[in-house]
Amino acid sequence: MKQVLFFLLVICQISLTAQTTVSGKVTDKKGAPIIGANVFLDGTYDGTSTNEKGEFSFTTSEKGIQTLKISFISYVQYFKTADVKTFSKLLIKLREDVNTLDAVNINAGTFEAGDNAKVTALKPLDVVTTAGAMGDFVGALQTLPGTTNVSEDGRLFVRGGDAGETQIFVDGIRVFTPYSPSPNNIPTRGRLSPFLFKGITFSTGGYSAEYGQALSSVLLLNSVDEPIEEKTDVSFMTVGLGLGNTQIWGEKSLSVNVSYINLAPYQAAFPDNNKWHKPVQALGGEMIYRQKMKNDGMLKVYGAFSYSDLDVTQEDINLPNGFRFGLKNRNVYFNTSYKGFLKNNWTFLTGLSLTNDHSDIKLEADEVINNENSAHFKARFKKTINNRVKLNVGAEYFMTNFKEAYKNTNVGNSNYGFDNNIFGTFAEVDVFFSKKIAAKIGLRSEYSQLLKESTLSPRVSLAYKASKNGQFSLAYGRFYQNPNNDYLKFNTNFKAENTSHVIANYQYVKDKKILRIEAYYKKYNDLVKYDTDFTLPTSNYSNNGFGYAKGLDVFWRDNKTFKETDYWISYSFLDTKRDYKNYVASATPNFVAKHNVSVVVKHFVTDWKSQIGFSYNYASGRNFTNPNKAGFLNDQTKSYNALNVNWAYLISQQKILYVSVSNVLGTKNVNGYQYSNQQNGQGQFESRAITPSADRFFFVGFFWTISDNKNDNQLKNL
Repeated sequence: MKQVLFFLLVICQISLTAQTTVSGKVTDKKGAPIIGANVFLDGTYDGTSTNEKGEFSFTTSEKGIQTLKISFISYVQYFKTADVKTFSKLLIKLREDVNTLDAVNINAGTFEAGDNAKVTALKPLDVVTTAGAMGDFVGALQTLPGTTNVSEDGRLFVRGGDAGETQIFVDGIRVFTPYSPSPNNIPTRGRLSPFLFKGITFSTGGYSAEYGQALSSVLLLNSVDEPIEEKTDVSFMTVGLGLGNTQIWGEKSLSVNVSYINLAPYQAAFPDNNKWHKPVQALGGEMIYRQKMKNDGMLKVYGAFSYSDLDVTQEDINLPNGFRFGLKNRNVYFNTSYKGFLKNNWTFLTGLSLTNDHSDIKLEADEVINNENSAHFKARFKKTINNRVKLNVGAEYFMTNFKEAYKNTNVGNSNYGFDNNIFGTFAEVDVFFSKKIAAKIGLRSEYSQLLKESTLSPRVSLAYKASKNGQFSLAYGRFYQNPNNDYLKFNTNFKAENTSHVIANYQYVKDKKILRIEAYYKKYNDLVKYDTDFTLPTSNYSNNGFGYAKGLDVFWRDNKTFKETDYWISYSFLDTKRDYKNYVASATPNFVAKHNVSVVVKHFVTDWKSQIGFSYNYASGRNFTNPNKAGFLNDQTKSYNALNVNWAYLISQQKILYVSVSNVLGTKNVNGYQYSNQQNGQGQFESRAITPSADRFFFVGFFWTISDNKNDNQLKNL
């Protein structure tokens, strides 16, 4: 028995002598103890948690080289690899994890929406559920501050910039012709379907060095990576019909949408001042193929086709029989992108877009045929150097071939056009100094083969998190854009137009509420000027134009205070003047409203199985030139007002009835005035108010989703 006891004591002694004590203390960078941190040896069950003093101690039988790991929420994981005998009386300071949800976010001039957005100001599905938006991106974005509602145009006008100063990208690749063409004073629509996109980033200024050829704004659309289910969508509308289908084969999927629009019923129900010989008709189709590759890579191939046709005689005060305008447009767009992962924390994106846009335009007896072929190739590399530094570098190439044939029975035929190739490179770094302070610093360079000009565009953004829910941001950037096609087709002796942005932003986010206040100043240089009423081959062109824009934007969104209710309010103040185009003096352009207000409300009524919404848009009067007064752009229209309502009723889990009325009160809005060429007997130039093509738009649609997922609440996800 004594021998047995002796043998057991020897074993215990050997075991005790083989144990190593791992000990130390864990604090934050200020020396405050971190309680409850997880401390362990990697690959073993040996470990413990820190006590109220931040101290830890445990024993292990492991020997030799080991890895000690320490982790705690909101802090970067600490690890140390060394001989286990050295893990004694350690003093470890954890760094804050700058990627947590409560960390600072660089956001000056940017609204984000999507799965990866820390703060969502506008959701992708808001595009199709906002009253008055009519399923168009532009209509929904015009409820955000910084935009101006130019109802007779339909495109995005941002912070005093012309519509051509905003560029649109799909998966990082440019869309050269995002809008369908239309006659004067009849708003256009975007070509892209909102149902194909999961995220929106709308930058009203100060945007990343990755994007160029945009003076005022960029709109980034990210397509859906993987569809949730196979389904068929059928829609019947008062103005057309649509059909869509999604198929999934393992790691591959294909979505196809086709639609046909005919406005004849609408134009008959709500006649306007135009005489329609052929109503607006449009046929469109989209498809997107997705395939998940090895190493989590994603290949996307997107293609779209659209065709539109119309023939109308528009009222003209100087033409007793009006002005006849005919249009046939065909647009083909192809976009392919691949995103993959490389070694050493590099991600790689490459993409290519091809566009062919062909328009046959009839102007009374004249004919104009435009054909534009464009391409964009891009390669981008991103690397997370560590938890605090991220690098983004890349290069891209833009190509445009534009040709115009003008046919006139009196003066004969003329041909115009140009080829423009632009090579751009960019480098940008995100630096997170802490959870409270971050910076984005970038530089973009471009060379235009047509203009024979090189440009450099520095960009910088700073953000400081002042409290748990609030942060301040500053941004500065310089931006260049080549003159548009209307100038380059006649003259190529230009410099790139340019502007600089300075932005100061405050954002407060708490419990499904967001407040944004942003002030900005923009200075324009080298804008194009010409000396005729319209751009002509004989016009004298120069880069002597200039201007400025300054203002204040306020945004408030709340989907918490009122049960089942989501609402937002936007206000913009804009002070801007320009001397460009054929202006005779510096003045506020006629597309600018000094004050813009939008109110959007959505309320879900469970008992009625309905979502009811309304939006109200207000814009102060816009400038126009009244020849009966002295001066240039010397008068103002009355203010713009429109109340829009919509109602979505869930017939069943897969069938929805949707009704929308724009400008439900039929407010007589005025976009401007057209004046006679000759004075009347009283020595006055008579005028005609230019009003929207119709006082209101009434839309009814029936949407039917056929899928195996019958439990999905289609209405709340409409």
